[in-house]
Amino acid sequence: MVGNGAGDKPLVRTPDDLRAHFGQLNPLAEKKVLHHLDKFCRDFIALSPFLVLASSDDKGNADASPRGDGPGFVAVLDDKSLLIPDRRGNNRVDTFGNILASPGVGLIFMVPGINETLRVNGKAEITQDPALLTPLAVRDIVPTIGLKVTVDECYFHCGKALMRSRLWDPKAQVERNSFPTLGRIIAEQTAAISVEVAEQTMEEAYRTRLY
Repeated sequence: MVGNGAGDKPLVRTPDDLRAHFGQLNPLAEKKVLHHLDKFCRDFIALSPFLVLASSDDKGNADASPRGDGPGFVAVLDDKSLLIPDRRGNNRVDTFGNILASPGVGLIFMVPGINETLRVNGKAEITQDPALLTPLAVRDIVPTIGLKVTVDECYFHCGKALMRSRLWDPKAQVERNSFPTLGRIIAEQTAAISVEVAEQTMEEAYRTRLY
């Protein structure tokens, strides 16, 4: 005997169950999906200083990575391709490793003050082409590697999630001292470094190694 879930709705076990649970797709939600970057997409990307990049390896192990810089740091090469420059990080290279194994990626672009987001799905490849990367230099530092994304589909996502979260509302921001520093967290989680040294290392990295 199969029981029901929350709201006394049948349990979701198949794609048909899923559609029955949520109801029919709004025709506009389906029709809004584009397969190229139009003017609105380009303008939004030009305003965006931040995105989340989702990828997975060939075994389905997933990863989501934040990427950020000045507004428009992602270059629109043409109506089917983007270039995301790589800036200095922690050298885990999870995203690059995933893309070598499985090129599918999903991007969500955000613009502070705008509740709607732009979603871009496509295929990524690693590029080290100086002609592409040199124009994306910051502080005279040219990125040595980047991700070129070929767009499969793109569309704007409604602002309900950001409205509910009050993400851009200054009154919803927490005081920084209400949560431990990353240095303290790493020190206590790893037990491999003192809190003082970890915090000094993080402060120096933020100050001197952003690019």
